[in-house]
Amino acid sequence: MGAMIQFGSDGWRARRDGDFTEENVVRIASAAGRLWARGNSGAMVYVAYDAREGAERYARLAAATLGAYGLVVKLSESYAPTPALAWTVARDARACGGLMITGSHYPDDYMGVKLRVADGGIGTRGFYDELEELIEPDADQERGPYDVVDLTTPYFDALIGMVDGEAIAAAKLRVVYDPMFGAGQQLLANALRALGVLVEEIHAGDTGHAYEVHPEPIEPWVDDCERAVLAAGAQCGVLTDGDAGTFAMVDEHGRYVGPQRLNGLLIAYLVEKGEDGDRVIVDQATSQFVHAMATASGCQVVSRPIGYIHIYEELRRGRAFAGVEEAGGFGLYTWMPDRDGMLGAVLAIEMMAKTGRSLSSLVDEAEHACGTYVYARRDIRVGGAVSEVLRAVLPGLNPPQVAGRVPVSVSHMDGLRLLFADGSWLLVRPRPDGSSVR
Repeated sequence: MGAMIQFGSDGWRARRDGDFTEENVVRIASAAGRLWARGNSGAMVYVAYDAREGAERYARLAAATLGAYGLVVKLSESYAPTPALAWTVARDARACGGLMITGSHYPDDYMGVKLRVADGGIGTRGFYDELEELIEPDADQERGPYDVVDLTTPYFDALIGMVDGEAIAAAKLRVVYDPMFGAGQQLLANALRALGVLVEEIHAGDTGHAYEVHPEPIEPWVDDCERAVLAAGAQCGVLTDGDAGTFAMVDEHGRYVGPQRLNGLLIAYLVEKGEDGDRVIVDQATSQFVHAMATASGCQVVSRPIGYIHIYEELRRGRAFAGVEEAGGFGLYTWMPDRDGMLGAVLAIEMMAKTGRSLSSLVDEAEHACGTYVYARRDIRVGGAVSEVLRAVLPGLNPPQVAGRVPVSVSHMDGLRLLFADGSWLLVRPRPDGSSVR
């Protein structure tokens, strides 16, 4: 009997030497096939995979499994970012969903499965509840046909069409790109080159060294990119995670500029650029800097629990023009209702080019206008028992003060979040997989 499979806020992941097996991939693909085939016989499903060793083999197995359910299955001819899969599904009226084999931002010894629904979005909690009920204890043996297609070229063309290529080319920018051995390698570098940017790419190609890099664009994993920016005399560095769903940057001084700054800058830039909309969805771990920048731009800010699944639920109802999360996710609804680290990156490059400002000066100017905000995150590894105790205890905690400070509001939306009078806040949250507390 196979392992218990439960989808978190953005997919299912497991260790390669543990529960991530061919059998469990087939069990998930079979359940997705049964779910998508209901009333959609002959509908199209896209399958893609990231750049990790062995990912293609699992993707081919998932594609053949889906093909046994009367679906028309299209498998990417090469590794591809999750945003390319999601964008392809969103643009194809015949598509009912997509399946992605990816380890995302987890270390190289992990692999996982992500799903996307017909509009290219992550799907609702109800979708995953229904999917989990359809996962059988044993793997099906039926296999069907699938075709191999180019998923990246149409996405590439659309991505560079989202920005002002003439303005970017005129700025003559030099950029270091670090895909962290992920699925964005070559694709984003080539997109920037097509826009007239001089690009140096690191951590790409030889995936035999992928285990040396934790593919999450946060400190300390950005150190190599910081050094490369200084060595190259580049105007900035760009990093994307393992499946290019999230991004971060490094300024011209080799200093990390995380999503808490970038998302605030992008929202203000998009409003000034004329993006239609006045609502922004954030998760409750998002910095007050994003709130301040969005509010100063005339936007209403709506906070949701952590996980892009909650942001998606708001975006799909047409309630906002953008959604951002503290982990680096940036989504623009007119592009698709999913986050896209590469879109965020090219928009940030356009912002620098059209304003004629360096990344550091853009941050400094925003902080001068909206105030300086300090953001810190710490993940503490704990055992499953400790995590479960915290899950039970936190919803009942209403501390009268913390470190001598009195909270003005307490939220149990997702863990325990304390807000103080000056706008500062503290969040304690066990991770859904029980591995750590943030």
